[in-house]
Amino acid sequence: MNLKKQLPNLLTFANLFCGTVAIIFAIKGDFEATAILVALGIVFDFFDGFTARLLHVHSELGKQLDSLADMVTSGVVPGIVMLQLLINSIDKDAVGYFGTDPEGATGSMLPYIGLLLTLAAAYRLAKFNIDSRQTNHFIGLPTPAMNLLVVSLPLIIEYSPDMFFVNLVQRPYFLITTTIILSFLMNAELSLFSLKFTGFSFKKNGVKYVFLALCLVLLLILKFVAVPFIILLYIVLSIINTLRNKAI
Repeated sequence: MNLKKQLPNLLTFANLFCGTVAIIFAIKGDFEATAILVALGIVFDFFDGFTARLLHVHSELGKQLDSLADMVTSGVVPGIVMLQLLINSIDKDAVGYFGTDPEGATGSMLPYIGLLLTLAAAYRLAKFNIDSRQTNHFIGLPTPAMNLLVVSLPLIIEYSPDMFFVNLVQRPYFLITTTIILSFLMNAELSLFSLKFTGFSFKKNGVKYVFLALCLVLLLILKFVAVPFIILLYIVLSIINTLRNKAI
């Protein structure tokens, strides 16, 4: 076995492992562990592609494995987390899927709307694999960005001192609206810049440097609450960047 050729795939498997274990913690209602594993999975997801480009070992197998791993880490996990959040928004005493009837005390099927994220992520990843346009940019919100936003919501509830955000995130209408908007954005014909660097000049990567700097500021000020604002910032900067490029 050529280790050089298999290194990107090993990183992809690390992403898949993190996502699989994250599912277990999400079902148990341990959202902090879920978020840590998701973050690790996304890091591995970044470096498998980076390593493949660095070592010039791209393969169709690696591409398919990457999508399958992403489907678990950034497709199944956020769907389960949103399901749990909707269960908890109906039954405040619920702790994890096995801690309560998933239909809740009211017999509502409402929580299952959260799994729309999983379906939309699957569609988005399938489209990505056959779309030759998405080499230097994305069309539609990437699944890892959606995933980070969703797994940040229970952390906002747990750790944010701002009760406005805490109360908002616990409202079923907010969670359902967020689910629908994210599902739409993942598959919208919306051009979003990629964080892949082909060089380090500010001229070519200005929007990326500005985005990363603003992310750091937001995280220092708002902590977990910053994540939804970072995703919104990403979309807004992408739209501005697209309009700027068209005007040139």
